[in-house]
Amino acid sequence: MNTLVETIKYFLFIMGELTLLFIGISTAVQLVLMYIPQDKLKNWMAGKGILGNIMGVLFGAVTPFCACSTVPITLGLIEAGVPFGTVISFVISSPLMDPLVFLMLGAFLGWKAAVGFLILTSAFAVIFGIILDKLGWADQIKKVRLKGGGHLQNNEVPLGFKKRLKQSFLKALGDFKGVLVYMIIGVGIGAAIYGYLPEDLLAKVAGPNNPFAVIVVALIGMPLYIRVESAIPIGMALIDKGASIGAVIALIISGAGIAIPELTMLASIFKKKIIVAFIVIVFVTAIASGLIFNMLI
Repeated sequence: MNTLVETIKYFLFIMGELTLLFIGISTAVQLVLMYIPQDKLKNWMAGKGILGNIMGVLFGAVTPFCACSTVPITLGLIEAGVPFGTVISFVISSPLMDPLVFLMLGAFLGWKAAVGFLILTSAFAVIFGIILDKLGWADQIKKVRLKGGGHLQNNEVPLGFKKRLKQSFLKALGDFKGVLVYMIIGVGIGAAIYGYLPEDLLAKVAGPNNPFAVIVVALIGMPLYIRVESAIPIGMALIDKGASIGAVIALIISGAGIAIPELTMLASIFKKKIIVAFIVIVFVTAIASGLIFNMLI
């Protein structure tokens, strides 16, 4: 009974913190984006070379897109003439990085982990975007168009700070409702791990003494469709039970980066070769990032 009570307390505490963080940070992000025209963002990404890849990563990082909106935006970038390598960097970074993820990682796993996660995922997104571009895989884009036009469009932005703040809050509230189920599942799994998973078992599988922990956890995360918001509370519980920080980072990247719904929709834009490459890229990023975290943190 004591374990059950502690598990419930853990669930309610983490759920409350995540709710406040998600709504507060999402509101701030939406408000900032209202002051930055999307056409200007698109023009910034049109540069050639590594600068374009960096801008693609930044665009993916500052815009909190889910899988359902990442794909139409990707098609819009392609139709707008944004270079192929930049588009790939955006696609890789989009599901993994946004201000909410950074602040949640900092709040729950520490700011070293948040900064390390940001640097590593950004670097891998830029590198693999350049590699696929140099391989000449731009011809792997299918000739499709988005009904209603695929170009980035500016939504109707209200005038005045108060009206913009209200619309930003309502948008954040709508986004929160969209991820609430995933958040409950993630926090629930984390609470169950915190309360009931045997520490010795986890230490053998994901602990720092297992040289294959990062690879094993990355493989476990691949078939799961978990948003970063769900993966973070699971990772917190795993760390409390003795898992290495590298294994947790690998779980977050592989679980959130390889989302079956997003892959299905990306298959409508890209040919099979890029879809397979995308899965490999996320898996390699998860393992490499996890190993680097274990060495440095």
